[in-house]
Amino acid sequence: MLQEVIKLSVNQLEIRENKKFSINNAVVIINNYLSRIGIKPGTILGLFVLIVLLSLSTEKFLTVSNIMNVVRQVSINAIIAFGMTYVILTGGIDLSLGSTIALAGVAAAFLLGWGFPNIVVIILTLLFGAVFGVLNGIGISKGKLPPFVVTLATMTIYRGVAFVLTQGRPIKIASDSTFVQMGVGYFLNIPIPVIILFVMLIVTHVLLDQTKFGKYVYIIGGNKETARLSGINIDKTIIWIYTISGICAALSGIIMAARLYSGQPNAGQGYELDAVAAAILGGTSITGGIGTILGTFIGALIIGILNNGMNLLNIDFYYQLVVKGVVIILAVLLDTNRK
Repeated sequence: MLQEVIKLSVNQLEIRENKKFSINNAVVIINNYLSRIGIKPGTILGLFVLIVLLSLSTEKFLTVSNIMNVVRQVSINAIIAFGMTYVILTGGIDLSLGSTIALAGVAAAFLLGWGFPNIVVIILTLLFGAVFGVLNGIGISKGKLPPFVVTLATMTIYRGVAFVLTQGRPIKIASDSTFVQMGVGYFLNIPIPVIILFVMLIVTHVLLDQTKFGKYVYIIGGNKETARLSGINIDKTIIWIYTISGICAALSGIIMAARLYSGQPNAGQGYELDAVAAAILGGTSITGGIGTILGTFIGALIIGILNNGMNLLNIDFYYQLVVKGVVIILAVLLDTNRK
């Protein structure tokens, strides 16, 4: 009898050890996979914890209508953050993104009002965004000015131009225009902004991860002197990086204008900070050289869900700014500790 009890206890212990071993193996496999595709396991954990906390805090969070609202808003923020990731990877920053969103939306609204076809409006608006980015890139690469100074100046200029053109008033877009489908429409029951988001996710990820240009971005961010000795045209690459950032902001401006049925000169305020936070939370190093688009996407989800959750909990807007500021500081501290 005693031998049977001992044998049973040993078997149970072996089963528990095997389960523990299996769980540990699964955790290691998941961590390795996430690291291989450029996503920090801690970022996924943070996203999961945030979703659980908000689900417990308010019953409105996991409703279908709210989830649709979140994914639409995340689409705008994530696309901006993809462009910002390229910039931060080189040790730079683009503070003009929010103003570019506003000016692009205003430009699109004016072009529509003048009778231009939708496709022409979209192409011209994206070209405007590219030009805004080129101006930033030239000021930084050719003018040898710090990215912070250049983009702070253009942030003010682009916002000012938007207010001058509109006299501070929204430029309405007809609600029956097919253009607004860019912001509120569906294709196969999927919100069109979400489709645009995933197209941009794939394009920016492949460009950064699978092309020579992407390698140049990482090398410049890691060590500019090494990049120069390797024969990389740093100035040209920097200009292209800020051009990509400008295009991403202009695309977000188009989606926002379509969603709001108007081009608004005050649109996009503070969005550049959300983009920075998303990139850093997603594992992009603030000093450059390290980061991925996939990681930024997860970071954008965290920021979008955080914004939505604070609104649902009726947290005052000014306190929301404090919370997001703390999030940015914590993200930078995590980046420093990783190093």
